[in-house]
Amino acid sequence: MAKDEKSAKSESKMKADKSGKDPFASFDINDPELPEAIAEAALASGGFPYDAKIKRKAYEDDLTPLQLELLKFQAHIEKTGERVVILFEGRDTSGKGGAISTILERINPRHARAVALTKPTEAERGQWYFQRYIQHLPTAGDMTLFDRSWYNRAGVEHVMGFCTPEQHASFLRDAPEFEGLLVRDGIKLLKLYLTVGREMQITRFHERKHNPLKRWKLTDIDIAAIGKWDAYSDAETEMFRFTDTADCPWTIVRANDQRRMRLEVIRKILTLLPYEGRDERVATVPDSKIVGSGLDFLRPGGRQT
Repeated sequence: MAKDEKSAKSESKMKADKSGKDPFASFDINDPELPEAIAEAALASGGFPYDAKIKRKAYEDDLTPLQLELLKFQAHIEKTGERVVILFEGRDTSGKGGAISTILERINPRHARAVALTKPTEAERGQWYFQRYIQHLPTAGDMTLFDRSWYNRAGVEHVMGFCTPEQHASFLRDAPEFEGLLVRDGIKLLKLYLTVGREMQITRFHERKHNPLKRWKLTDIDIAAIGKWDAYSDAETEMFRFTDTADCPWTIVRANDQRRMRLEVIRKILTLLPYEGRDERVATVPDSKIVGSGLDFLRPGGRQT
């Protein structure tokens, strides 16, 4: 099927189910049956370029060599005293935690760690906004992966009304300056934004609700996010316009297929630094259909609603 035909078919599924109704309007997360139109459109939603997910065996065959490359990458960081910070941001259900776990699975935990901060304490709310993140920045030879970061203020805090408009505006002004300080001090900063289509997000929320092993992942904020897709899209646009800078650009990763996303995230990380023993057959350039930059890549063909 030609790409234009595929996009048109996906768009028609997105707009209406077989009864001609908007599947989003009738979606009820408590209903154990996911609307067929949403399920069918999930993989292609948000401009995802592949017709099928990567098979488990192909994924595992690629993953192990890439994890070996990560060990070499980490050895280089320890040897040279580099400091690496990787931010994982993106829509709820985009797979940030799974990607971080895959990266950390085989490397030395003494020199690499994940940071996932809970909501600020009363004392932290009285501090400079970036202050509580600074204490988690790595020392020489270490790598820190933030499972959400200071960009909470540009996303959930802004959309859900947990900060004032003035605080949000100050953050968008100050974040590039703060990140510029980190980079000029020698930190290697990689900002990853994982994106999923609306149908895929709803499919994953629905699975969390009805799979007892995943129900713990579903929060009140997640439930509220279902009806705020457009508000989050607007927040994304504003965030990128202010904080996607030459010194600290965003890397966007399409995450409808989580296994494929994890492989490409690792490939992107391996481009941060040259390291001894690099296997160019394994540490290849990331797939340009999955990894890119800019608002046009984030929402190909215009705003996805």
